[in-house]
Amino acid sequence: METIKIISYNVNGIRAALRKGLLDYIKKENPDVICFQETKAIQGQAEINLPEYTEYWHSAERKGYSGTAIFTKIKPLSVVNGFGEYEMFKDSFGDAGKEGRVITAEFEKFFLVTVYTPNSKRELTRLVFRHKIWDSEFLKYVKKLELKKPVVFCGDLNVAHEEIDLANPKTNHFSHGFTDEEREGFNNYITAGFVDTFRIFNKEGENYSWWSPFAGSKQKNLGWRIDYVNVSKILIDNIQSAFIRPEVNASDHCPVGIEIQI
Repeated sequence: METIKIISYNVNGIRAALRKGLLDYIKKENPDVICFQETKAIQGQAEINLPEYTEYWHSAERKGYSGTAIFTKIKPLSVVNGFGEYEMFKDSFGDAGKEGRVITAEFEKFFLVTVYTPNSKRELTRLVFRHKIWDSEFLKYVKKLELKKPVVFCGDLNVAHEEIDLANPKTNHFSHGFTDEEREGFNNYITAGFVDTFRIFNKEGENYSWWSPFAGSKQKNLGWRIDYVNVSKILIDNIQSAFIRPEVNASDHCPVGIEIQI
């Protein structure tokens, strides 16, 4: 067995994040695999000097929007963009199947999926789609992968699972990211046998991965934990550590990650 480090980071625009020190962070952290969400770019638009990594991108058709990428030192057996039948993911807001939200890399002993879950929107205009279609179909997808080998899925899931996962739960109960429907979607992952790796090691509050850019939220630590690394239950004893890096400021999110023996 060897221990590998996997990082997940919503960079809220990879070009902007590079200007804010993203490359320095990656070199310091030195992960074996880093999964990005909300890249807002296509491959080649950003100059990323990381020759030791192979890059896989899934960009949105709409320019400057959404998108995911995986940079890896470990050569995958295969890489697939998207999941399911794209026609299923059309809703009144748009076509989620063309928003570059999912990449799956198959490695020898596990699947790694990075996901940028659709935001339900401030007015909850995308909540029904998110709850009835996306969360359900994504769970079916990772369970299908699990029939072949264990799964690690990570990314911005756009939900704070429990009250402990946001600074002001009482005033946000009906806000996007903390509705009963979105939390039910996360509960379904847990019920289906996936494990929130951070909570293996840390059951305390005030551990967040996203802060509003307004009103000094980061300085006051008024945040939300909406970025996760979840794993198949069979891998729970392989997790050596799980962590959040709030000191990294290349985005309004911060990196989250695990070290896993595999």
